[in-house]
Formats: sequence, structure tokens, C-alpha cells
Amino acid sequence: MSALEPFGTRLRRAMDERGPLCVGIDPHASLLAEWGLNDDVAGLERFSRTVVEATADRVAVLKPQSAFFERFGSRGIAVLEKSVEEARAAGALVVMDAKRGDIGSTMAAYAETFLRKDSPLFSDALTVSPYLGYGSLSPALALARESGSGLFVLALTSNPEGGEVQHAMRADGRNVGATMLAHLAAENEGGEPLGSFGAVVGATLGDLSSYDLGINGPLLAPGIGAQGATAADLPGVFGAAVRNVVPNVSRGVLRHGPDAGALRAAADRFAEEIRAAVATV
Repeated sequence: MSALEPFGTRLRRAMDERGPLCVGIDPHASLLAEWGLNDDVAGLERFSRTVVEATADRVAVLKPQSAFFERFGSRGIAVLEKSVEEARAAGALVVMDAKRGDIGSTMAAYAETFLRKDSPLFSDALTVSPYLGYGSLSPALALARESGSGLFVLALTSNPEGGEVQHAMRADGRNVGATMLAHLAAENEGGEPLGSFGAVVGATLGDLSSYDLGINGPLLAPGIGAQGATAADLPGVFGAAVRNVVPNVSRGVLRHGPDAGALRAAADRFAEEIRAAVATV
């Protein structure tokens, strides 16, 4: 099968046409209960299908969290496969939030699971962890280029524990998070209109002006909504790079289910707030 247009090209177009909102699909047990669903495969399927049907025709990106499907075994993975297929058919790009990271043939196998064009779980992009060394991502980088998909590399995450690794100083005086951003800038050099290799950078981190976020690639920004950040915070956090930010909202949208109309309205409201905030820069 021929490769798709590069992920960065397709993402830029989707962001321009639909706005940059990414809605997470996180069917954890408490949300299933809030929706009046059982914590079983039937509840999982109902939840995921409802989110996809309500939002996939209007948001730029849907981001299923693989772990919440994997916990149900093969039947849960089957639901995930169907969700990915239906989301992409409705026009949303799918970022698989699996945070895979390993070395050699194992990293290659993870990449083939999510980035090979004929895989049942083929996604437009995959979140990956570089903390076995950035070079350990080489199989995923190579396959992403071949298939036209992308990666989001954990760089400056919003969880408090992340700082002990990401803020650690290297011998050259640059911390680990900044090093990951520099690697991604090199990967994206010459990419037009946007490179395909992005960073995960938390929207709750405050002023990041000491970091060079101009990686010519997308910045996946969790933290909007339930974690405390707002759309209005984005320009202050990301500065001139805000046009390349893909803000992720999960619970802020999902808590409005199971009513599809309420989910759509919440997604539209967040999308408009984000558009307005980005337009100020």
C-alpha cells in the first residue's frame, strides 16, 4: 500500500479546517459508571462508539488511551480496532496514546502494531517514550516516515514525577526535556507545512519561555479542563509556538456523556475557546 501524505501535512490541514482540539477517549471505570454503564466490554463498546459518533466528524484528533481497552483483553482490543477504524472513516485523525518505548526488535514490533499501514490498529500517530535513549525510537521513526504517520514523544509532561527525569541536567548544560525537543527539531527540519514528529508538552506547566518549542512539529498538550489549564492559558505557556499546539481535552468533554448532543456541544465549546485563544497570538 502506498504511504499517506505525511502526518504533519494532514494534521495541519485538519487543524486549519476543524480547529486544533484533540478529544481523548479514556473509558476508565469511573467514567463508565458516570455514564450508567457496566465496567465490562459492552460498556466499553457503548462508551467508545458514542464518543466517536458524537465527535469524529468535527474534531481534528481523537486520542484513544490504549490501556483502558487492553485491560479487557482481546475483546477490548477488538473494540479499540473498531473505534480507530470508525474515527478515521469519519475524518478525524487518530493518535494512539500507548506511550510505547523499548529497544531494537521490540520497539520495531510496537511500531508495526500501530504504524504499519495494514495493521488492524494502524493510527495516524503514536505516543512514545524516549527514556531508553532517543535513539531507541529509530524503528518507530523509520516506519512512521515510510507509512506517512507520526509520533508524539514525551518531552515535558505535566505529571509531577516527570521532572526527576525530564529536568535532569546533562553534561552539556541542557536538561533532558530540552534535549528531546532538539532531537525533534532536527527530525522536522524542512518539513512543510508542519513536521510529523511532535512533542508531548503539558499545558499546566506555566511559562516555558526557557525552552525552544519551535520544533516545526506539533505539540500535544494535555491538561485542558479537569487538570486545571484553560484555553486562555495556551498563549502564555506556548508563546509563538501556540499555532502548532494540539490541546487535549478528555474528561472536560467526556463527562457530558452519554448524551451525544451534549458531547458534541462540549467539544464545540472547547474548540471555539481554543480557536479564540490561538487567534490572539
